[in-house]
Amino acid sequence: MRRIRFPTATVFSLACLYASVLPAAASDAVTDRLQEAYAPYRAALFKTNGNSQADAQAALEQAQAAWSKIQAQFSSQVPAPYDRDAGFAATLAEVAKIYGKAMAEVKANQLTDAHNTLEDARDALAALRSRNHVVVFSDHMNAYHAEMEHVLIDGSKLLDQPQGMQKLTAQAGVLQYLAQRLVSEAPANLKSNDEFKETSAAVIQSVKALTAALFAQDAAAAKAAMGNIKKPYSKLFAKFG
Repeated sequence: MRRIRFPTATVFSLACLYASVLPAAASDAVTDRLQEAYAPYRAALFKTNGNSQADAQAALEQAQAAWSKIQAQFSSQVPAPYDRDAGFAATLAEVAKIYGKAMAEVKANQLTDAHNTLEDARDALAALRSRNHVVVFSDHMNAYHAEMEHVLIDGSKLLDQPQGMQKLTAQAGVLQYLAQRLVSEAPANLKSNDEFKETSAAVIQSVKALTAALFAQDAAAAKAAMGNIKKPYSKLFAKFG
């Protein structure tokens, strides 16, 4: 896990923008194919966060193969809504380069480095969708992930600062809002999926536990609750993100 790039206010503003003016899901052929290729990407991201070099390499090879098909199909002929994006092909090439760098790191058994490298692909694809006014469920997952990392990286340090409990409570409020958005903005096929219901409920419950500890002014319980936040999100992301 690495430090995120966007301040809390920015993430919250983006979440409100999604809520007010943008659609919850895309319905064009390019985005559909990009989302299909995102599934093996998530698997590669998950495996590089583990300890098995062989598993990480196998997952990354599948992700690279899926991405090669995307490049072959869309690099020269780009359908709407991406047809006016002068940087579309460059983004596809950028993601391919990220995969190549990550593969070199996996082969050197530098799995943590490969995992961090692969996170750049998520950023590149999110930026691609953003500038083409496309929103998918993954964007809501990314918004939650960004705020989650703020809490996990800075939370314990905040608790040791003056008014840290109050500051962390404010961050937890943003995180709880974004957790609820994972359910409200999920597409219909996920809302009716029992596994999604279970895993998303676990994410929400993990944030509620943190909020309850903060409201109780219990720093020890808050630190324990922060330790239980990442696992349910990782499970949800790996399968549905």
